[in-house]
Amino acid sequence: MIVVLRLGHRPSRDKRVTTHVALTARAFGAQEVWVSTKDAALEKTVESIVTRFGGEFAIKTGMKWREAIRSWKGKVVHLTMYGERLDDVLPSIAKEDLLIVVGAEKVPREVYELADVNVSVGNQPHSEIAALAVLMDRIADDDTLYMNLDGRLTVLPNPRGKTVIDNTKEKGQGRARPR
Repeated sequence: MIVVLRLGHRPSRDKRVTTHVALTARAFGAQEVWVSTKDAALEKTVESIVTRFGGEFAIKTGMKWREAIRSWKGKVVHLTMYGERLDDVLPSIAKEDLLIVVGAEKVPREVYELADVNVSVGNQPHSEIAALAVLMDRIADDDTLYMNLDGRLTVLPNPRGKTVIDNTKEKGQGRARPR
């Protein structure tokens, strides 16, 4: 199981970024995202995506981060530009029972101590979404990005536009809607 823990979410400021953290976690194969701040609107947004595009993915907000990290039975990986190089620690990161901690605002020093490994994806400031995507891509199975999650909607590759299949139509009669 892979879970992403988002620390320090500020609903008025971080709504889009935290949504993108959750969607990146989902798209790259995580089963859940936990957010330290309660945010019903964020939950509704992510649940709507899961309803439309499928998969077994859950979001929980209002999580007590210290308790979540301390009680986690697997490996805790904290993404930070101050950590060890991803390439150096990648062999020690198992794919099972992985809690990936992603900060929003300044991460408390305690997180660095509680994590099994503090990992940097580069040593320059950049997006936590990018860092999460790179880490998850490195630990993912080859077909994770293109897995079919049996959702109501399926996106088909298209070199010049958007093709979306509505799977709610009669079996075998899904309608392609070019956009």
